[in-house]
Amino acid sequence: MVAMRKWVWGLLALTTACGGARQAMKHGGTGGSGAAPSAEAASEDSRSTTRRYVDEDLGFEIIRPTADWQLDETNERTPEGLAIPVILRHNVSGAQVVLQVAPAVASPTQFAERLTEGLRQHPGFTTTDPAPIPLSDTAVGFDFQVGDGVHGKVAVREGIPGRVLMMLATWPAQAAADVPQSVDALIQGVRPLAGPVTAWKVPQR
Repeated sequence: MVAMRKWVWGLLALTTACGGARQAMKHGGTGGSGAAPSAEAASEDSRSTTRRYVDEDLGFEIIRPTADWQLDETNERTPEGLAIPVILRHNVSGAQVVLQVAPAVASPTQFAERLTEGLRQHPGFTTTDPAPIPLSDTAVGFDFQVGDGVHGKVAVREGIPGRVLMMLATWPAQAAADVPQSVDALIQGVRPLAGPVTAWKVPQR
């Protein structure tokens, strides 16, 4: 499953780059205290029910719907300059959501169309057509399947000015029926930052 996720995401990154993405402030916590917390407070925050992670540099936040979702920072960048800052894993089902932040060289719809075209060129991949999704006024998404073993979806939305947020979710085909709903809840919790952020950062793993 991990190998499949890396392969699919590598393909998405390549497709995005070929579509025009060649052109080329981290922080988390539960609120805006404006000061670094003590070690005890940081530990307490990492167990907080809000499960909030904020990246000031790339301009996004993530609210995990449940503690079953583990967040790992990667700080990876593709050769094309696309950032892959975090990977989220659902400890119960094996579902994963990878976030990519790209330069806004195209609209979310254009990114989604390029991604579907790229995936459809590879044996074993089937996808739905990109369609609006209720993340924002411009958000677009589509579902895909890899053979009989992996289901997934891609969601693309505008980030802060000059950036686009793209989320790739995959889960085993035999996963419980409520897993796609949990994936949707996590994707809904990924959004651009609104205004300046002054709170401190605590990685929540």
